[in-house]
Amino acid sequence: MAEHRYKAVVIDLFDTLVTWNPEGLPLMQFRGREIRSTTPLLYSTLEAALGERFDREKFSEAHASVYSEIFNERSKHDAVEITCLERFARTLKMLNVNEGIAAPLAEDLRRIHMARVREVTKAPPARIEAMKTIAMHHRLGLISNFDDSETGHQIMSDTGIRELFTAVIISADTGYRKPNPLIFKKILDAMRLEPADILFVGDTPIDDVVGSKGVGMHSAWIRTRNRELPEGVPPPDITISDLAELPAALGL
Repeated sequence: MAEHRYKAVVIDLFDTLVTWNPEGLPLMQFRGREIRSTTPLLYSTLEAALGERFDREKFSEAHASVYSEIFNERSKHDAVEITCLERFARTLKMLNVNEGIAAPLAEDLRRIHMARVREVTKAPPARIEAMKTIAMHHRLGLISNFDDSETGHQIMSDTGIRELFTAVIISADTGYRKPNPLIFKKILDAMRLEPADILFVGDTPIDDVVGSKGVGMHSAWIRTRNRELPEGVPPPDITISDLAELPAALGL
């Protein structure tokens, strides 16, 4: 049982407060295997905009290539954020789509893709109740690595507890992601707290544990599927298997 030494509890969003269900996405064939993806939802919009120039396989290959490129850019030391809109813009550019068409089309693709992501993302009731309990004793904040600002904030509103949070920071709003210390500084500035005042809660060892401890916060790690911490990751102050367990871990 932890002592009540924290002034605030700041949490991650995906796989901490909310989960998303890939079974809610359409099935498609890609590179010889069946996968779940929003891509089939985009076809009619792409066909209407591009006509006979649109090729489903070429689009899927270009999008996968751009996604890999962005993953590598995000993995660098400075952990930059590249938005969903930028991902679609780069994909259309790779396909040599005219700039006058590409800009509004990329926005349409972002909107369709994110609408389904939002639809399949939910906060389990036990986690909602846990945060309500914690809010009676600690201030709340949230930092999420998510590449679409509008949808990130909508998903938070969908939980029904957005008003409990002093600050919500979405990486798409800042241009950088956890574990970059700059995004943790954003929450410190927004909540007017010192790092030692905060317990940060998340499921990702590098982004959440290393990131938060690197700026001087305390850390709670959500350990799922009996995972072990990678070598070199500092031990968290608290280890739980689900956010719903946090009130008990805090002695609440």
